[in-house]
Amino acid sequence: MLTEASLAYFLQQCLNAAPSAALYAMLAFGYCLSFGLTKRVDFTPGALFAFAGQIFVLFTAFGYERLWLVYPAALGVGVVAALSYTLLASALIGAKVTRPLAAVSPNAVIIASLAVMITLMETVRLAANTREVWLSPFLNQRIVFWGLPAFPVVMTALQVVNTLVMAAIVAIAAMVLTRSAMGRNWRAVCDDGRAAELMGVNADATLVGAALVTATFSATSGILATAYYGSMDFGSGLMFGLKVVMIAAIGDQSSPAKSALGAALFGVVETFWGAYVGYIWRDLAMFSMLVLLAVLLRQERRI
Repeated sequence: MLTEASLAYFLQQCLNAAPSAALYAMLAFGYCLSFGLTKRVDFTPGALFAFAGQIFVLFTAFGYERLWLVYPAALGVGVVAALSYTLLASALIGAKVTRPLAAVSPNAVIIASLAVMITLMETVRLAANTREVWLSPFLNQRIVFWGLPAFPVVMTALQVVNTLVMAAIVAIAAMVLTRSAMGRNWRAVCDDGRAAELMGVNADATLVGAALVTATFSATSGILATAYYGSMDFGSGLMFGLKVVMIAAIGDQSSPAKSALGAALFGVVETFWGAYVGYIWRDLAMFSMLVLLAVLLRQERRI
């Protein structure tokens, strides 16, 4: 029998799923922009996601503890540093690792991305002196959606902000990709790079632009996720990265919007699994579901 308490619990899980779904959607959209062009698995976006989150935490702590800034200003320092360092790291990785390897042996990019992840992980670990740094809570005021005395349905202000910001970014990016010349160039190179070049499209510039946008999406996602969870580690970055890679591979890599929608649905299912089944086997169940879908929906693609 459906009671008010069980209905409230269900609605609370719907609200809990919103930030996770928006995060997965943003990561999948950004990753698909590069994957649609290269057709190669790349774990670098997941590494940049975790790297940005950790840089955000470190520089926020530096601004607050060493520069004696008020907390909002320290958060601003952390955001600027995270975006700057992540984009710089992405540019260096693209110029010194990805492009040279792609010209010689494209499949080597897969192995190189794992090496990049380890390098970034060790760099941040040494910078943090092997200690875990946490953000102080902020925007944690509760917004009540249903004031049931036994089980109020609520979200924090930060959850609402994160969900709206990430959803807006994905929606705007999808609109730009659909209606702009940049989006038309991306779709042309995604379909056939050589034919696009014959039609006057600069395929190299399109690839570089897509890589920078992917890095920006990863960095922004890492900052927002870290603000939500309070900290970030490379284990989380690897898990998010693996899930997004598999979601993009299962779906239509030529449509970032569809990949984002599928990733959002995955985030909802993951949240409800943890709420109604349990967290112990959640990741195993989610990965098993992705593998099963990959087998059932397998498509032969030209590499």
